Amino acid sequence: MKTLFSTISIILMVSGFSACTLVKVNITEEIQPLEERVLSGEGHDKILVIDLSGIISSQDGTSGVSGKKRVGLIARMREELDRARTDKTVKAVVLRINSPGGGVTASDMLFHELSVFKRETGVKVIAHIMDVGASGAYYAALAADRITAQPTSITGSIGVIMVHVDATGLMQKIGLQTFEIASGERKGMGSPFRVMSPEDRKIFQGMIDSAYDRFVTIVSAARKLPPETVRKIADGRIYTSQEAKDNGLIDGIGYLEDALGAAKKEAGLAQARVVTYYRPGDYRANLYSMSLINIDLGEMMEPGAKFLYLWWP
Repeated sequence: MKTLFSTISIILMVSGFSACTLVKVNITEEIQPLEERVLSGEGHDKILVIDLSGIISSQDGTSGVSGKKRVGLIARMREELDRARTDKTVKAVVLRINSPGGGVTASDMLFHELSVFKRETGVKVIAHIMDVGASGAYYAALAADRITAQPTSITGSIGVIMVHVDATGLMQKIGLQTFEIASGERKGMGSPFRVMSPEDRKIFQGMIDSAYDRFVTIVSAARKLPPETVRKIADGRIYTSQEAKDNGLIDGIGYLEDALGAAKKEAGLAQARVVTYYRPGDYRANLYSMSLINIDLGEMMEPGAKFLYLWWP
């Protein structure tokens, strides 16, 4: 029987012993393999819809109040791409995006996975932005052959932000004090328990500038825009779909079915089945059914400095 709890403790009275024995039994529900579901269309060839939704993080997590473990975004996408690699009838992928971005490294990993998949398979990839596809989510979309967006989408936010919490004032108010013993004066840099010095800030700014330069380089190469042009529009602001198209950040404006039509055209298909991968229990009844959006901030809220490709208003 499946359970909502990952672990239960069972007390067994063992005959011949004068005491109870505590037996801890792990009954974690196993994560089921992906299955394929046809959403629409017909024919031998397939267009695969993959979701990039929620905060981009490399961590696994739990889903809802049940505490059920779920596969993290990057691991799930790699799993879906690996399955598509083995299916020669998958001729195109539509990456359906609804994400404000996330970690710098996690976003870069998604971009890398999509780029490698395209190079190894020759499968066309169309990125389509739904509500929002900003910062790290836009970064990942740059691996696609074509980027489109809904008429009401938000995109852009090209830039890097560092999240740092300074808890020193609060600790003084409640009478707490921390002592730092380290091998060097910069070892504790970024800790919420010390005030950031001008030297610390300069070092962090250099790291942010480096991550920003990489973002600009990726945009310039993918969108075929001069770096100086990218820097003018990459000041962190968000753009409407029309603004993004006018600035060369996306290729077209339309709806999800238009993105599917573009995928079919890119792959040279007259007809195709639109399919998605899901796990038993997931709701995937039609084209607009999305996987559960990951709103767990996870590592973003852990202590210490974080470097993010993230739109976080």
